[in-house]
This record gives sequence, C-alpha cells and structure tokens, in this order.
Amino acid sequence: MTKQRELSNLFESLRNSLGHYVRSMVPSKDVEDVVQETFLKFCKANADQEIRSPKSFMFKTAKNLALDYVKRAEHRLTDSLSSDAGHMGLSDLRTSEGLSDQLAAQRELSAFSDALIRLPVRCRQAFILRKVYGYTHREIASLMSISEKTVEKHIARGIRQTTEYLFERSYFAPPKGKSADVHLITKSSRGSRS
Repeated sequence: MTKQRELSNLFESLRNSLGHYVRSMVPSKDVEDVVQETFLKFCKANADQEIRSPKSFMFKTAKNLALDYVKRAEHRLTDSLSSDAGHMGLSDLRTSEGLSDQLAAQRELSAFSDALIRLPVRCRQAFILRKVYGYTHREIASLMSISEKTVEKHIARGIRQTTEYLFERSYFAPPKGKSADVHLITKSSRGSRS
C-alpha cells in the first residue's frame, strides 16, 4: 500500500470523529470545510516530515482551524457592525418605517461592537462564544484549552466591562423618571466588599 493510500485510509477512518469534534465549535455548514482543510494541512505537513502521531496531529489541526474560524467570524461580526453603522444609504432612510428605531438599534449595535473590541482577546473570545454562539462553559473551556473557572471569569469580566462601557456612554440610560437597577462595580467599590 502506498503512503498516500495509507494517509487517505487513516483520514477516512477519522473523518466522522473529526466532524463530530469540530461540530461543537463551528456552524454545521462549515464542518466539512474544516475537516477537509485538516486533511490538506496533514498531507502537506506529512510531506515535509514524518508525523509520529497522525491522529493527534489531525485533531489538534482541526481544533486550531475551528478556532481560527471563530476568530474570523468574530472579526467579520465587529467589522460588519462598524461598517453597517456608518453606511446606511439615503434611500434606506427615506423608505424605512420607524427610522428613529432603526437608528437607535444601529447606535446600540455599534456601541456594543465598540465595547467588544475593547475587551482583552481571550476574554472577548470566551464572551462571544457564550453570548453570541451559545456554547456552554465546558465547550468553551475545551475549545480554548482553559479551565471552566477561567471561562467563567472571562465571561463575567466581559459582561462587567461591556456593561460599564455602555453605561459610561449613556447607551443604557434608564427610562425618564426611573433609576438604573444595575450596580456597577467600580475600582473603589471592589475593595470594599466584605
């Protein structure tokens, strides 16, 4: 059996497992692309040098490709939110109903995008995986190779910092005549907890 045939057989035997593995990280429509790219990277790497643990290599490659996909999706989301906020066409403005509602929604989306961009990278990744994609803490911990406790801390920090950012800029101003029910944790109040 040729080396190429051995690699193909190995890949075919792992294909379903790889697909199942990355399905928890990327949308279903993109699973096959990640699996195929995993095989291509494996073949290229194996051509350059002998890979001692092909199965391990493929799973690690699949995980890295899936995480890259999530990062690209995150960048597309923030880029899209930023550009959409600034490029609303005049024809859209004239024909739309509820223009003030539309503009308010665009403003809130843009503000949320700005708040996300200001989060530390790992915190932002965990926060987006949880709040945008709906992953569990366990899934995020596995994806990011960190503990569930660290995931919880990242998400809590993300919530706190985005909320503080939005409140500071009056994006979440309480309705007239009502006070805000949210207590912001400021630097001075953090140390005074008992």
